[in-house]
Amino acid sequence: MRDDVIGTWKMANWANKTRDGNDGLWVRASNAFTATLGCSSNSTIKVTMAMAIRFVAKAVILLGLALISCNAQGDPLRDDLRRLLADTGATVFDVTKYGAVADGKTDNVEAFMKTWIAACHWRGTSTFLVPEGKFLVGQATFEGPCNSPNPIVFEAQGTVLAQPDLSEYPSPEWLMFEDVNQLIVKGGGTFDGQGVFAWKYNDCHQNADCQMLPTNLKFNKVNNSVVQDITSLDSKSFHFFVTNSHNFTAFNLTITAPGNSPNTDGMHLSRCDLVNLSNFTIKTGDDCISVGQGNTNINITDVYCGPGHGLSIGSLGKYPNEKDVVGIHVTNCTLNGTTNGARIKTWPGSPPSQASSIIFQDIVMNSVKNPIVIDQKYGAHTGKPSRVKVSNVLYKNLRGTTISKVAVSLVCSELVPCNGLQLEDINFTYNGPATFKRNLPFSSTCLHANVSYVGKQNPPTCA
Repeated sequence: MRDDVIGTWKMANWANKTRDGNDGLWVRASNAFTATLGCSSNSTIKVTMAMAIRFVAKAVILLGLALISCNAQGDPLRDDLRRLLADTGATVFDVTKYGAVADGKTDNVEAFMKTWIAACHWRGTSTFLVPEGKFLVGQATFEGPCNSPNPIVFEAQGTVLAQPDLSEYPSPEWLMFEDVNQLIVKGGGTFDGQGVFAWKYNDCHQNADCQMLPTNLKFNKVNNSVVQDITSLDSKSFHFFVTNSHNFTAFNLTITAPGNSPNTDGMHLSRCDLVNLSNFTIKTGDDCISVGQGNTNINITDVYCGPGHGLSIGSLGKYPNEKDVVGIHVTNCTLNGTTNGARIKTWPGSPPSQASSIIFQDIVMNSVKNPIVIDQKYGAHTGKPSRVKVSNVLYKNLRGTTISKVAVSLVCSELVPCNGLQLEDINFTYNGPATFKRNLPFSSTCLHANVSYVGKQNPPTCA
């Protein structure tokens, strides 16, 4: 899976965007509608929305929350998050009161905009409510700051449907939260990307410079925030994309797309710190979770993955100036029928960077093709070695069954070999085709890898 591939999103119906000082963002398109609303005595939010036949411009709303540090780490239900999620008697802003129609056909971008502006301007605790029903919504971005010092809640009880027409998306995301502090997204509802109409236009399997299709939910510069109890269905590309964010917790998420849906990573992280992910059920067509460049202090636990491409660090090293990946802990996960298990992948010929202090622990795999993988020749189109240094990686108590005769494959860079790899209590049995079982040994492969072993090792260690 490509890391941070945004590039230039070229559509026939592109809206010209310009900044209007520091007070607002104008989105210009034909027949534009402009709403000016006072935020305070000193500032004004200006929102411009395209009212052409199709909403080709992003529906952008300036919003946010006052900075309150949570210092979130560890268990997502610890005391500080319980306080954050407690019912504080919020004023409810219901999208149907602002014109939204739950018929699954009417584009409700304008109603969602009006609702969010009202909730954002409220000086007390506010909840943006999507009630039960099916609400079609085009592309929208929600951006801070807001007036209240309290968290703002986005509560989706119903189903939010994405516009299926790709010409509706000037950039590769459907719904984005940006520059928001103390956001809570919850409600038990579903965000349906309707990707079945778009996947046929994905050519990334044959075009390294392909344009990514829209992500269902993107969080950019979203800090001290919680996402819980929602479903992402049939995203056109990534289901969740979290980037440039600090102290971000997500739990009790259901992520679903067909096993052959392209580039539908369950959750992709980039340039984040202090992220806690737990209790996910992911069935999708690409990495269940992908940890890209620049991530530090990431905890992933209690994830069910399958179908999918497994739990991945990377891909790393494709782009210049990538930041190091440090402190990734993946534990208590189950993978069923995935193509990979615990994987680290870097591009050959990469700029220099590092991936270190990584733990894969207490992971059960059932009929996984490649249970333990370091692949530093990922997507190889060049003979140049990767310059991503992989070090201090612990694989502990990984067990189950595999359909591959090579259950452990550690293929590192000849230029910067892997150091500090440790395999402890590894126990896999082969349950693939009987022909291979008779004719080939069950084995491990190591190349340019400094590996130590503790406890049981099945398959046998590298020679």
